[in-house]
Amino acid sequence: MGMKVLVVGGGGREHAIVWKVSKSPKVDKIYCAPGNAGIASLAECVDIAPMEFEKLADFAEKNQIDLTIVGMDDPLVGGIVDVFEARGLRVFGPRKNAAVLEGSKAFSKDLMKKYGIPTAAYEVFSSAESALAYLRTEASFPIVLKASGLALGKGVLICENLKQAEDGVQELMVDKKFGSAGDQLVIEQFMTGREVSVLSFVDGNIVKTMASAQDHKRAKDGDQGLNTGGMGNFSPTPFYTEEIDAYCQKNIFQPTVDAMKAEGRPFKGVIFFGLMLTDDGPKVLEYNARFGDPEAQVVLPRMKNDLVDVCEACIDGTLDQVDLQFTDDACVTVVLASDGYPVSYKKGFPIRGLENFDGKEGYVCFHAGTKFNEKGEIVTNGGRVLDVTALGKDLHEARANAYKAVDWVDFDNKYYRHDIAHAIDEFKG
Repeated sequence: MGMKVLVVGGGGREHAIVWKVSKSPKVDKIYCAPGNAGIASLAECVDIAPMEFEKLADFAEKNQIDLTIVGMDDPLVGGIVDVFEARGLRVFGPRKNAAVLEGSKAFSKDLMKKYGIPTAAYEVFSSAESALAYLRTEASFPIVLKASGLALGKGVLICENLKQAEDGVQELMVDKKFGSAGDQLVIEQFMTGREVSVLSFVDGNIVKTMASAQDHKRAKDGDQGLNTGGMGNFSPTPFYTEEIDAYCQKNIFQPTVDAMKAEGRPFKGVIFFGLMLTDDGPKVLEYNARFGDPEAQVVLPRMKNDLVDVCEACIDGTLDQVDLQFTDDACVTVVLASDGYPVSYKKGFPIRGLENFDGKEGYVCFHAGTKFNEKGEIVTNGGRVLDVTALGKDLHEARANAYKAVDWVDFDNKYYRHDIAHAIDEFKG
């Protein structure tokens, strides 16, 4: 009998994970909780919420699931892995005491300071009064305010002056725009440079990096507008050179894994390194404890290995035996969003043209926010709706292919950025 795999989550990242798992010759059956309308074509969707750990573990036991892959940050930070492990279930992802690497920016900044991992200078505050006093007396602008807890990738404010910073403290710590995520505030030096994402597999002892990627966080063309969960992505990024990689492997990647182990928090799963390539060298902006979204959508299509093999090696501590490989081509994903995202938007609009992706080699449309309506039509069900993804021999071709494919699908209030991967035009190499 082949394996049964459960994926936890229901967005574009989870669709990419399910899609990649479906290519494994070892796997017979995939479940996804809760999944979405696109995932439903590859997996059986299960109506259990990602934070219902006991119900998910019950399901895994009853259905004899061989491997559970947790896609999302909230359940990992909440301790889903501990619940599964306590029942003897195999699960891919960090335990609660390791997922704190993403769950608390205060923890991760203190870890970097203690172990000499390059990052921006910072202070941590537990009260609005102390944060305001610091801003009024010692801060230099621009400055960055970060809610310490999980805030859907949006709890970061770049403040140009004291007034903006005071408003930011009010928003995060007093009005609690992101709830308890704002109980602690990290105030850090503003860094300039290119932002690069490097995803990595970790088995508690060693780290193996995946192909680099670069995100577009802002809602509008020209990197204008509000911060979002990500409007598009490309891989590899030409700015992440072999020289930078060598520096990061030695000074950031392995030292982070060693630091977590030394703290009695061995990390198994995916560490997402958010890096800023500054004039003083690469520095860590943030850590995430899972695949990025939409980074997974551009990295997994380039991965040659069987994802199941790599996940199992991380769980078993045998990652050193895996030869992790990626193709030489490039991948670009363009997020089709609901107009008005990330603030307010309507949903429930039928999506037309999804069949245009059927059988097209090198193109895939990952569903980020979709569901079936009562008529059985696939409709929009989120701010980010679809991730139109295409491969190409290089970034220019992959981008052209992705934008060609954007026209294959349509829905009312469809919105997207027209300049994803524009940075590659500035690359002189």
